Amino acid sequence: MTEADRPRRSGLRGFGHAGPSPWTDLDRPPLDAEALRRDLLVPGGRWTALDVVEETGSTNSDLTARSREGEPEGAVLVAERQYAGRGRLDRAWSAPARSGLFLSMLLRPTVPRERLGWLPILVGVSVAATVHRVSGVSVGLKWPNDLQVEIDGEERKLGGILTELTGEAVVAGLGLNVTLRADELPVPTAASLALAGAEVTDRATLLRALLREFAELYGEWQGAAGDPQASGLLPAYAARCTTLGRQVLVQLPGDRELRGEAVALDTDGRLVVRTADGSRQAVGAGDVVHVRPEPRSA
Repeated sequence: MTEADRPRRSGLRGFGHAGPSPWTDLDRPPLDAEALRRDLLVPGGRWTALDVVEETGSTNSDLTARSREGEPEGAVLVAERQYAGRGRLDRAWSAPARSGLFLSMLLRPTVPRERLGWLPILVGVSVAATVHRVSGVSVGLKWPNDLQVEIDGEERKLGGILTELTGEAVVAGLGLNVTLRADELPVPTAASLALAGAEVTDRATLLRALLREFAELYGEWQGAAGDPQASGLLPAYAARCTTLGRQVLVQLPGDRELRGEAVALDTDGRLVVRTADGSRQAVGAGDVVHVRPEPRSA
């Protein structure tokens, strides 16, 4: 893909096109792509390209297309607004412009293929560690790919992760609500860093810290050939996982359900559920519902 073929980047260019100005909401300034490149595209570093577009349908779809054209590992695509973002099971996902971080990373991991299931977990650990360090907000990780915060004793969704395999590459997408206001929440169970009381909600600061954190953890994981224990990924995830040790209802493909206690992750990153009869079943895909314990009768 040539530079002329890339989607238009944010900044002064493009102010004449139809659509709202990036400065219509002064609490949500646009990202400065050139400043981000100066900080993140360093010789010998993980990141090789960084583009910020004013809007696109899906950063995952755009970066997948670039991967098929031979884009090398390390490309990052950030959108100020996504109008056709996708979650798991192709669910639609969108948010107001510049209200969060909506990005995808192009990776070409050299680990055994069966260990690629750890990539969304790696992204989640990177986000949780970064957000807590930068903004002071504790982020929980609901298996397999939800980011959660607790507000008034309730677990609420802060964002999500979607990784997609395309040939020998993996595109890892992230949506993180940063300054979403209460009246902008798509559902009452959603949340944002601002609503969770974050000390820092500057998206550029969060993005720099996140990409540096992920690059470090990804390098350690690759150096350990994707081994989650040797790389430290498994204990880091277990410490933040809100699913382990809980009673769960897993909605499986084919309208099947699995009930039991989430007791572990296996070596491929699958959730291990212990059912009422004591048997264990590993789940690689499915919607997980945390089931509240039944109150004991007096």
